Amino acid sequence: MKNQMIKQTEVFVRHELGEDATGHDWFHVDRVRRSALHICKEEQAGNPFIIEMAALLHDISDEKLNESIEKGEEKLEAFLETIPVTVQEKKYIGQIIASISFKGGNNRALASIEARIVQDADRLDAIGAIGITRVFAYGGKKGQPIYDPKINVREEMSLEEYRKGKSTSIHHFYEKLLKLKDLMNTEAAKKMAEPRQQMMIVFLEQFYQEWDGLDL
Repeated sequence: MKNQMIKQTEVFVRHELGEDATGHDWFHVDRVRRSALHICKEEQAGNPFIIEMAALLHDISDEKLNESIEKGEEKLEAFLETIPVTVQEKKYIGQIIASISFKGGNNRALASIEARIVQDADRLDAIGAIGITRVFAYGGKKGQPIYDPKINVREEMSLEEYRKGKSTSIHHFYEKLLKLKDLMNTEAAKKMAEPRQQMMIVFLEQFYQEWDGLDL
């Protein structure tokens, strides 16, 4: 029964996000799912079914990908009504998804190991080589500049400013991506984050070399 629910969820997510061009496509979701299950196994903690379902559905209600927060939540709830999860499981999956977003760095403590694992998996996909490609895909789709040295890095942000304030793709590394390694919840994720962090640091060093013409 659980395998059938996973398959049904995969079909739904592929349909909803399959052609997304912001870095939140099916391949992102599948990577998050695989990372989450790996962390679950390494940590020997959490309910694998809940973790897999929450990972698969974690972007369905994302306000960035919907007309509004409410529309996204309605879409998620409507899908969960189509599969035979218990009321408790449905509520639990919804709570995990609602709690794991970065939201400008205004983090709150997560109530469960399942939420911590899914959050780690999602954050791992925002850093390293994949994270670099995703930040430029998202910035380009949203019409954001690659870089403008006149713009200051934003330190403290409200959710509104994080979503709509003026920034660039390069600034996003400092406003979010480079912070994620130290925000990982599990030891397994912290270990996975180390080489990805170094990849971003090397990339930025090379970027500035080329931007300033120091490699000429």
